[in-house]
Amino acid sequence: MAHEVRGVVARSKGAPVTVERVMVPDPGPGEALVRVRACGVCHTDLHYREGAINDDFPFLLGHEAAGTVERVGAGVEGLAAGDAVVIAWRDPCGSCRSCRRGRPWYCFASRNARQRMTLADGTPLSAALGIGAFAELTLVAAGQAVKVDPSARPEAAGLIGCGVMAGFGAAVTTGGVTRGDTVAVFGCGGVGDAAIAGASLAGARRVIAVDIDARKLEWARRFGATDTVDASHADPVEAIRQLTDGVGADVVIEAVGTPASYRQAFFARDHAGTVVLVGVPNPTALVELPLLEIFGRGGALKSSWYGDCLPSRDFPILIDLYQRGKLDLDGFVSETIGLEDVETAFAKMERGEVLRSVVVL
Repeated sequence: MAHEVRGVVARSKGAPVTVERVMVPDPGPGEALVRVRACGVCHTDLHYREGAINDDFPFLLGHEAAGTVERVGAGVEGLAAGDAVVIAWRDPCGSCRSCRRGRPWYCFASRNARQRMTLADGTPLSAALGIGAFAELTLVAAGQAVKVDPSARPEAAGLIGCGVMAGFGAAVTTGGVTRGDTVAVFGCGGVGDAAIAGASLAGARRVIAVDIDARKLEWARRFGATDTVDASHADPVEAIRQLTDGVGADVVIEAVGTPASYRQAFFARDHAGTVVLVGVPNPTALVELPLLEIFGRGGALKSSWYGDCLPSRDFPILIDLYQRGKLDLDGFVSETIGLEDVETAFAKMERGEVLRSVVVL
């Protein structure tokens, strides 16, 4: 039986999203039907609407979500109706070359639901990141539904499903920030602020926030930034060096994804330091660096995919930090909205007015 629900759909490249009738199948083998309680409005959803991910329109948007399991399909173990979950866009397959090498966070065959959700007329929908959670119900692979403490507010918990996990993991897992490190973060949106929070929790002695928006720099202080640099008025490379005894930061996290900010991040690190790219670049973007500088500075240039996380391990840990008052997930929630407000939320996000608008269902 299919369930008719409301969902936010992007029908064509650049067109405003619409709320439409969506048909969601009952779960088949290995699948879970999830009633969505809350879903954050992420830049990735806007990238889908703009055709920057692929052109497999129409898309059912939304992926940064928390909800409750309605039912599960045959063969599903460890998950049952009524379980509170955060939905992940990575469900390691366990058998690809990366999983076999003990690196499931790099899984090359991550699982999604096999059945497609559709429009009321039967048109198949492409679920954003294999989730499609701007809808009252969504169908996912059971492994994407990660059980968490049911007392956690869905509006906050859902943000772990993408942006918070990406930024936190970029600092703690990919960047390996540890006690006494100096850290600089370029870009203080949701992902950058999560990196700041992660670096602070990991024991960094100095966390430097860099942005061109004074309002975002003020937000960054709430998440643990010890210093801020307004890159619209100062050279961030020189400012970071002045704040780190002239040598640069041990770990620099680039959460913007532009060639200019990446070059600045590269030159703002100490010798043998680490640069972590977590900002998603435009597919056409190119960066040029002197090869001698890459060689001479040593260290590591890394990319962080989803914070190099293992959702089944990391989501409950972050929820526990939230419940203990150590990770301010509530601080990321700028506003709560309805499905019909997603297009307006995209505009606010582009103007830098919010960290996260969160759809509550």
